[in-house]
Formats: sequence, structure tokens, C-alpha cells
Amino acid sequence: MRHLLKLEGMNEAEARQILSLAKKAKKARAKSSGAKGPLTGQIWALIFTKASTRTRVSFEVAIREMGGVPSFLSAAEIQLGRGELVRDTARVMGRMVHGAVIRTFAQNDVEEFAAYARIPTINALTDDEHPCQILSDIFTFEEKRGSIQGKRVAFIGDAACNVPRSWAAAAKIFGFHLACAAPKEFRPAQIGKHVSWTEDPAEAAKGADILYTDVWVSMGKEAEAATREKVFSLYQINRKLVSQAKPNVLVMHCLPAYRGKEITADVLEARAQDIFDQAENRLHTQKGILEWIVSKPLKKKG
Repeated sequence: MRHLLKLEGMNEAEARQILSLAKKAKKARAKSSGAKGPLTGQIWALIFTKASTRTRVSFEVAIREMGGVPSFLSAAEIQLGRGELVRDTARVMGRMVHGAVIRTFAQNDVEEFAAYARIPTINALTDDEHPCQILSDIFTFEEKRGSIQGKRVAFIGDAACNVPRSWAAAAKIFGFHLACAAPKEFRPAQIGKHVSWTEDPAEAAKGADILYTDVWVSMGKEAEAATREKVFSLYQINRKLVSQAKPNVLVMHCLPAYRGKEITADVLEARAQDIFDQAENRLHTQKGILEWIVSKPLKKKG
């Protein structure tokens, strides 16, 4: 049985299989093939304790277009919201549905659910990880610029949050470099061969193939909004920063975007085609992930 709980521990062959399936899914949707999908006859639970637009819509549409039925469950609608243990919810869900997509706060909750439900489980976001987003981002980059191997990804902002953490794991898998620009109290958790850190956004952006940012105030951090906006005021993607990167740099944002904060309105609008292609590709990559989850593992050579 397969899960996608985090990128750490995944090898490049597995990740490449997901991207290949995403490419296939995107092409098939353009042709409106209507072929019988790999989730036909299956019901998948979407258990979300965090608000969502792109993640919810992309998974619901993906499951339906692949022949399955999504069952959306918010924390307010199920007993988890009243204190039921994750393992008890998991034991029940595992007897009733064929798989689960979970978007929540604690990484341990997703891992505990997978262990007790014994059904394929996908991490659609936790405070520590965002594997689906990063696989989709890599799919987008390679669709537009070719292989990401050997490239430089500059992340500007809160380098201690879930998105750069998953980017760091992907850097090791795909063989590129992640350069993070962040205040020292928001530096990345791991620094080494594939990940570097600086307090200077221009230094991180120099020679970058991707300029990437995320919101300064993540869900659950709203009480820190005033402090974070002050601390991150210099960590903004703007015209000056874009000029430090390669001429054909791809500007990316996982959305939602707050214009005038982590990215200026003029840069976002100038790069809107790429950013909203990136958002659309969440659908195709979710399909790749779902098909990979339910398919047979690749045979090991030798």
C-alpha cells in the first residue's frame, strides 16, 4: 500500500513516475477522452481542518474525473472537531472508504491516520509539509523550462514553513539547489549540499531559475501577523529582485497572494500567466499522485 505523507524518503524514480502520470492526465483532459478512470468504484474522503481553495477543488475534480466519488469532511462536521482521537476516526474511515486526502495542522496526525486506517493516505498540507504543492511546482517548471536538475530555486520569505521544507526534500530528490532568503529566526531547518540560507534576498536571487514566495502569515499564525509583516518587509519579490535573477526566471507563488506584501502587484500581474498555470497544474498533478497511489509499484532493477 502506498501513501504520500512527505517527500522525504521518496526516490527520483517514484517522483518522476508521478510527474509522468500528471503529464499524461493533462493531455488526456485536453482531449476529453472520457475513458474509465483508475478510481472507478472508489470513494475517497477529503478530511480538511484547514481552509482551502486550490487543494480542495483540485482533489475533488481529480477524483471525480478519475471515476471516483469524493466525500468532503470538514472538522466542524465530524467528531474530530469535538475531540475524537485521530486513530479512532481512522479505524472507522478505513472500513468505509478507499482512500483519504488530509489537510490539517499536525504532521503526526496524517501519519497516525495512515497507520490506523490502513488505506492509501495523501498529505494535502500540514504545518510541516506540502508535498503535493511542490510536485506540482516542479511539474510546472519542467513544462515551461525543461529539467530542474542543476537549477537554482530561490525561496524568499519564511524559510521555516512547510513549503520550503518540502522544496528542500525535493532538492535532494531531483538534484537542484534551494537558496533561501529569510530572517535568521525563520531560517530553513536543514542547510547543506542542496540547501543554503542567507539574510539577503538579492544574494539568494542571484542567478536563480525560479523565484518563489509564499504568504508571510500562514494559517494558524494570524496572531503573529503584525510582527511577521514587520520582520518580512524586506523579503518581497519586486521588480528589483527579479532583475537579480536570470533573464528567463520563472516567478512562482503557491497562492493565495497578498499584493504589496510578499509580492508586488505589478510583478504578480506581469507573471500571472505562469502563476495561474502553476495553480491549474495542481489538478493534473493531483491526478498523477492519485494514479501513482493506486498503481502497482515499479519493479526494482536487479
